[in-house]
Order: sequence, then C-alpha cells, then structure tokens
Amino acid sequence: MALPKRRTSRARRDKRRTHKKLIPFSLSLCPQCHEPKLPHRVCPHCGTYKGKEIVEVEEV
Repeated sequence: MALPKRRTSRARRDKRRTHKKLIPFSLSLCPQCHEPKLPHRVCPHCGTYKGKEIVEVEEV
C-alpha cells in the first residue's frame, strides 16, 4: 500500500476542504400567503403553486 513521503501541510489540506461546507438553502416568499417556502415547490402553508391550489391544507 502506498504511503505519502511528506506530511500534508495545513494550507494544502485546507485548500482541499474549502468546498466541503454546508450552504444555507434559499427561501422565497409565497405570493399568496407571503410565508417563506422553498422555490419551485408547493407552499406548505396555503397549498398553492403558481397561483393554483394544488393541495388542500388542513387548518389546525
């Protein structure tokens, strides 16, 4: 099994890890109820998508 000849420096290690991070997902406002929702998905609060009611939402 191959082994590295030299220890990987902190700078080289961290350059490799720069892309390994969590990114916050984007939210958009629903045009009907103005609640935050994921883009291109049915609004979980009012059940509409592109101005049409897709899902009936039960009121609690």
